[in-house]
Order: sequence, then C-alpha cells, then structure tokens
Amino acid sequence: MRFFVIAGEASGDALGAALMAGLKALAPGVRFEGVGGPLMAAEGLASRFPMQELSVMGLWEVLPKYRALKRRIAETAAAVAAARPDALITIDSPDFCLRVARAARAVLPGLRTIHYVAPSVWAWRPGRAAKMAPFIDHVLALLPFEPPYMTAAGMSCDFVGHPVVAEPRATAAEAAEFRETHMIGHEQPLVLCLPGSRRGEVARLGPRFDEALMRLRDREPGLRVVLPTVHGVAGMVREMTARWPVAPIVVEAGPDKRAAFAAANLALAASGTVSLELAAARVPMVIGYDMAPLSRVLISRLLRTDTVTLVNLVSETRTIPEFIGAACRPGPMAAALLHLLEDEGARAAQLAAMELTMQRLGEGGEAPGLRAARSVLRVV
Repeated sequence: MRFFVIAGEASGDALGAALMAGLKALAPGVRFEGVGGPLMAAEGLASRFPMQELSVMGLWEVLPKYRALKRRIAETAAAVAAARPDALITIDSPDFCLRVARAARAVLPGLRTIHYVAPSVWAWRPGRAAKMAPFIDHVLALLPFEPPYMTAAGMSCDFVGHPVVAEPRATAAEAAEFRETHMIGHEQPLVLCLPGSRRGEVARLGPRFDEALMRLRDREPGLRVVLPTVHGVAGMVREMTARWPVAPIVVEAGPDKRAAFAAANLALAASGTVSLELAAARVPMVIGYDMAPLSRVLISRLLRTDTVTLVNLVSETRTIPEFIGAACRPGPMAAALLHLLEDEGARAAQLAAMELTMQRLGEGGEAPGLRAARSVLRVV
C-alpha cells in the first residue's frame, strides 16, 4: 500500500509523522512519498523539497512567494499523478495542499483524497467546506465539533482526537531540575514567551511580547522568561532576543521545552495550537496575535466567532484573555498577565477550562495518530 503525504509546516509534520507511524503499525509494508519535515523523514519520508518553503501565512506574506508556490503546486500535483498512490493525504496548509489535491484529482479522477485537519469553517470562510468537497473524499478532524460541518458539505469525516493529548510531558522532578539548572528560584515567577513558529509571526509579535514582559517585570522584578522555539526559526529567535534589554532563556523543542512548560507559572503566546500545548501542561495563559495590515483587515471582516483561542472554543468558555489584531498591544497584555499572577480565581477558571478541553480532545484514550490511521485505512 502506498500513500502520497504532504505537510507544509511544523505542526503538520508532527501530525504526519504520528499518522505514518500508525499506518506502519496497522499495515506493515506501507510506503510513503511526498513532502514533509524532519519528523516525517524519521518515519521514512524523503521529502521532494524542503517543507519550509510552504511555511507562510496570510495574504501579504504569501504574495512575494506566489510564483514559487504556484510552481511547487504544479510539480507536486504532477508527482502525485505519476505515483498513482492508494490515497493522497494532505495535512493542514490548505492554501497549498488543497490546490495540489484539486489538480491531482483533475488528472486522476479516481484518486482517493484525504485531508487531515478540517478547515476552520466555524471561524471564517464557511464556504470552504463546500468548495473542497468535489475533490476531497474524507476529512480527519482534530476538534470534536467539526465533523458536522464537513458531512453537511458532502464529505465523510472522523474526529480522530488532537495530537496534543498524546505528547509526552515533563515530570515535577524535571521541572524542578529545569529551574535549578537556570538558577530560577522555587518562588520566582517564570513566564513562557511564545511568539509563533513562523518567521513572520516571530518578527511581528516578538518585539510586542518583549515589551509586555518588560512592563510585567517592572511589577515583578524577579520575573524570568523562557522562549521555547522550533528549529526552523531558532536562529532568528536567538539573534532577535540577543538585542532585547533582558534576553530570555531560549530552548528548542524536546525535553527542555517540556520541562520549561512544566516549570512555568504562566505564558504569553501567539494564537494557535500552542494554546492547547499550554492547556495540556496546565499553564495559565494570555493570547496575542496580529498579521500584516492587509491580512488583518480581510480576516477581521470574515471572522464568524468571538474568540480564536482553541481552549475557549473547545471548553465553551471565554476564560483565556486574547488580544488580536489592533488589540495586540504590550500594555493590555502586560496587565492581563499581571492579573493572572495575582488573581487565584482567574487561574482556577483557566485550569478548569483546560481540564475540560483535554477531556474533550481525547486525553486518556487511543493515540490520535493511531485513530487517524484506522480512519484512513477504513476509507481506502
């Protein structure tokens, strides 16, 4: 059995790797080709080109790379058609992946197509589900409320659980060791700074997050900051933070990041999957996010929900404060962080919402990668 698998960014690479591992466990001898990152490579994928070429978001960010992306879409669709796999599995990155699926399906009308990560039709652009239905057969959804949106548009859809529930977590001993290694006292406040995993996000949010944390430090002089990052932007993060008035401790994904999450008192984070990672580690948080001006205007007009934070959405609460677009300013974010530090009730409300979120996402059940693999094999 052969699958053509495409992921376009770090989160998709992690999903793809877990899915590939699940497929190998359930269907020994399965083979893969396509596009992915280091985690998928570790499962046996030789990526056709560097996945980082696809890690762009927002209209303004995409425009300079439009021609190169268009060329990659054509090349990848042609490769799918030539490979004639048992199924094409596209993972998130809809601006790239769904265009490849549509082009490949035009050449191979009988091609089975599966998309992993349902588009956020509940948040904005509800017509996307209907538009993808003619060339996508099946959807693997991460959130429990998503399948009805997909089936209403004519696709089959399974909720397979969110991968965050299966990720390893640091122990209390590892958290204590992290604090000791970095000379952070037991009672000293430790804040995670998480400005995103894309270069554009880091450049836009990093300085604002830094200023917010500087203001918080004025009220909490002993405050320490850790900035977890990913390999693709680690060099940029280290260079940028070296110029900050008080440079944070920078750690990359892996044991150090898990230990930092376990040791932290609270976090200032970009909107996205990281809010679920923080919820899994039970770290109270404040969310901030902004985009290029044109992207901000367009998306604000299309947004259909009053929150973009996944913990708020899954738990059906609004306990996580968020500062989006023009509201993403250092002063209000610093004030929200200080409130979390000082108000035990605010922290307790967030922790209760996180507990409910993890329960609804499948914590304690079968690993999402294996559930996704079962869903794929059932469809194929």
